[in-house]
Amino acid sequence: MDEFMRMAIDEAKEGRLEGGIPIGSVLVKDGKVIAKGRNKRVQEQNPILHGEMDCLNNAGRVGSYKGTTIYSTLMPCYMCAGTIVQFNIPKVIVGESVTFSGARELMEQHGVEVIDLNNQECIDMMTKFIEERPALWNEDIGE
Repeated sequence: MDEFMRMAIDEAKEGRLEGGIPIGSVLVKDGKVIAKGRNKRVQEQNPILHGEMDCLNNAGRVGSYKGTTIYSTLMPCYMCAGTIVQFNIPKVIVGESVTFSGARELMEQHGVEVIDLNNQECIDMMTKFIEERPALWNEDIGE
């Protein structure tokens, strides 16, 4: 596993320790971390503060996202995928899409390269969370 997915997993774990949903994200350009983030919907009472959205918010004004890669422990939802498409982020590397299939097709239809690592640690982390907090998970995905 590369260092950037490890950072995203660490962000997810930190979010879970804070009482939130364990999804982490890291934005990288030219091998350097621009920003990190985690799902903070619970912690900040903000319905749109998914992991990718928090990461991009933490990045601030980047200008051009050409050459960037965004890592996420879970396949992005339509909201996050739409933001990735809007900002022309060319590559997304996800930990898993077993527990949530997300919006892969949307991103790919707009030229985003999506790599799914099918990482067992990410799968186990989300599976355990969904079992322990099904109502919170369903709220997060709009069920």
